[in-house]
Amino acid sequence: MAPEIHEGGDDRLLIICDHASSHVPEDIDLGLESDDLDAMHIAVDVGARDVARLVAQAFDAPAILATVSRLVIDLHREPDHPKLVPTESDGHAIPGNVGVDKAARIRRFYDPYHGAIADQVAAHRPDLIVSIHSFTPQLATSDEVRPWTVGILYNRDDRAARFAIDWLRGQGIETGDNEPYSGKLLNATLNRHAEAHGIPYLAVEIVNDAISDPGGIHHWATKMEQMIVQVRNSLASTGSPAT
Repeated sequence: MAPEIHEGGDDRLLIICDHASSHVPEDIDLGLESDDLDAMHIAVDVGARDVARLVAQAFDAPAILATVSRLVIDLHREPDHPKLVPTESDGHAIPGNVGVDKAARIRRFYDPYHGAIADQVAAHRPDLIVSIHSFTPQLATSDEVRPWTVGILYNRDDRAARFAIDWLRGQGIETGDNEPYSGKLLNATLNRHAEAHGIPYLAVEIVNDAISDPGGIHHWATKMEQMIVQVRNSLASTGSPAT
C-alpha cells in the first residue's frame, strides 16, 4: 500500500509522518469495539498529518506520509520489534492482530513506506529530515499528566535537536528533551533514514490537544516552520549539515 507522497521543489528538506493515518483496509478486522479511530491516539497521531502537510507546503519540500493506521502495523518500529503489529495499546486489546502473518503486513505496508523514504533520500540527499508526531497528554493506563507541549527526540545524533530545544524553550514553550519518549529507545524511522546516513534530523512530538482543530494546526505548523528555519540556519552556521 503506497504512502502519500508530495513532491517539492526544495529537496534539501524532507518531511515525514509515520502515524499520519487512521485507515484500516476493509479486509483487515482488528476486532475493536469502536471503529471511531480518527480520534483515538492509539490509532493515529491526531493532527500530525495536517501539520506535516502545511509545513511541507510552506517550504515547498517533499513529504512522505503514512496511509495506514499504526494499529495495522506500526511503521515507526523495527521489523523485528515485538509491537510492530500490536495486540494491545494503552489498555485496548486488539484481538484481530493475534497470530497474524506479520511478514505479509510488512510486504504490504511497511516496505512501500520505508522504500519511498529510502528512494527519496538516495535520490535527493536532504540536509534535514523532520518527522512529525503527536502525543496524548495522558495515557489511559497512567496517572501521570505529561507537562510538555512539544517534545524533541533524538538518538545519538543530537545536532538538530539541541538547536530546536533551545529555540522552543526560548519561545516560552514547555519542551521535552527526549520526552515524552526517549529517542534512544524509539527512533526507528530516523535511525534508518537519517542517522545511518549522517543526516541531521528532528523528531517532533506535539501534544495532540493543541492540534486537534484547524486553528491549532495552523498555529503549530507556523511554529514548526519558524523552528525549522532556525535549525537549518544554525546547522549551516556551524558547518553541520548532512555529512
